[in-house]
Amino acid sequence: MKDEIIAFLKELREEIISAFEMLEAEQRFQRTSWIYPKGEGGGEMAVLRGDVFEKAAVNFSAVSGAEFPMQDSLGPFFATGLSLITHMCNPHAPTVHFNIRYIETRERFWFGGGYDLTPMGFPNEKDTTHFHKTAKAALDPFGEELYATFSQNAKEYFFIPHRQKERGVGGIFFDHFNSGDVARDLALWKQVGATFLATIMPIYKRRIQEPFTVEQKALQNAQRAHYVEFNLLYDRGTQFGFLSGGNPEAILCSLPPVAKW
Repeated sequence: MKDEIIAFLKELREEIISAFEMLEAEQRFQRTSWIYPKGEGGGEMAVLRGDVFEKAAVNFSAVSGAEFPMQDSLGPFFATGLSLITHMCNPHAPTVHFNIRYIETRERFWFGGGYDLTPMGFPNEKDTTHFHKTAKAALDPFGEELYATFSQNAKEYFFIPHRQKERGVGGIFFDHFNSGDVARDLALWKQVGATFLATIMPIYKRRIQEPFTVEQKALQNAQRAHYVEFNLLYDRGTQFGFLSGGNPEAILCSLPPVAKW
């Protein structure tokens, strides 16, 4: 199953990179490979800085080590995933985060991931409705209760305690997912990945050409500061990456190029 998962992640990554590059006139993703220092494997960062995407990162990793980070009793582990973030030049175009991952330890394995939308000062009901409607349609074939559960997970996970607010307008999030039906769980996980572009590309095509002011750009940068706070203080992926000895540059790709307090 590892080979199937890695192949899916790599193919999906190329599809996303191609879709994002189509919105740019000239700029392309710059790729940088890295080796995992505490075991085997590594990954590749792909970062785009352009006229539409002020910064976008679409990263892949597949690593294994002797002790599972944050819980040594689990022993040897294997972890692979695709992680993505966008920070847009146009403040009317929201930030989107997407991640899917597979983790295996000595005694068990699980799937995780999801996607969530963060308007940077300019929420749009049409965009939010489309994002959630697409997520629900992706999950409903696997059980109509899943969207409500995963959406609530996102509300709780992407909450900034010291700001007493959600990071954005939500999405779906799941972790340690293993229902006992491996084939069905894998299909659900793939469906989340395969539907990501459908959640965000219609939104970007509507928003990236909207006019904006200097004041609106300043508000975007102020909202980005809250995003930074969450990712550095609370995000489990950030913690896992650092504690497992991952590449710091790849881990910190989630941060915006500019934020203001």
